[in-house]
Amino acid sequence: MDFGRLPDLRFVDFGLPPDHPETARVLARARPTQPAPARLHVGCPIWTNKEWLGSYFPLGIKEPEYLRYYAQQFNSIELNTTHYRIPDATTVRRWREAVGPESGFKFCPKLPRSISHERELFQADDLVVTTARAFEGLGDNLGWAFLQLPPHFGPEHLPRLERFLLDFPETVPLAVELRHPRWFADAGLADAVFATLEALNKTLVITDVAGRRDVLPLRLTTPTAFIRFNGHGLHSTDYQRADAWAERIAAWVAQGVHEVYFFIHQKDVRHAPIFTQYLLEKLKGLTGIAVAPPRIIPQPVQGNLFG
Repeated sequence: MDFGRLPDLRFVDFGLPPDHPETARVLARARPTQPAPARLHVGCPIWTNKEWLGSYFPLGIKEPEYLRYYAQQFNSIELNTTHYRIPDATTVRRWREAVGPESGFKFCPKLPRSISHERELFQADDLVVTTARAFEGLGDNLGWAFLQLPPHFGPEHLPRLERFLLDFPETVPLAVELRHPRWFADAGLADAVFATLEALNKTLVITDVAGRRDVLPLRLTTPTAFIRFNGHGLHSTDYQRADAWAERIAAWVAQGVHEVYFFIHQKDVRHAPIFTQYLLEKLKGLTGIAVAPPRIIPQPVQGNLFG
């Protein structure tokens, strides 16, 4: 995720803003009478990470096996491959079989760019039907799909966005990522958009990047938090931000959040598991929610050292 990335972090205030006033209300309204533990899903944007061979993946495995081993390290994935191609039924079935239908693993597929960037939500009904059918094939492994609007898609297109969200199939939970600066420049407009998402049961994507601190409104529009985190190679600020996020997520858990998706983007994928280990340990200490962290896989000894 290069969006909002900066080469120089010296002048960036990475502090999290306070919660939007409506977040507490959303969580209070959604809090069940007999609360179940919040569900925490953490993942990366891709699973074909050859850099993990010999550490988080066994040496010698082939690419078709990567997803199976990825699902042993993370319990979710931001599925970016669907942004470029709608998967067929055979592919979706293979994905489910790789992670195990009963594993609790969650795919969060990105809507195809043919819908979001090429047709810009206009006259895309045929593609939406095909996409929704493909995503539904994930069954219990389907998390929240997400619509990433292009950077030039601004508030002048709000009626089109509203129409699209009204017509979007309710069988596929949907999160929405806004990028154009004018969505956030006017507080009144932003609040109106957030209220629309809430009314339609769509989740606002919260994006934590260095160069666009405006896309970080801590406004939950559903009892699900969907966070995309852009790290900087385990720079000290990555750990400071992890501490802040752990505290904020713990506060949401105490208020009744149902589930949290936290997706980690690092330029060097070898840094993602290390960051995840740190974040999950912090969250476990603050919330008691235990999610197995990524771990180094012992590799078989090759040959006889004394032969």
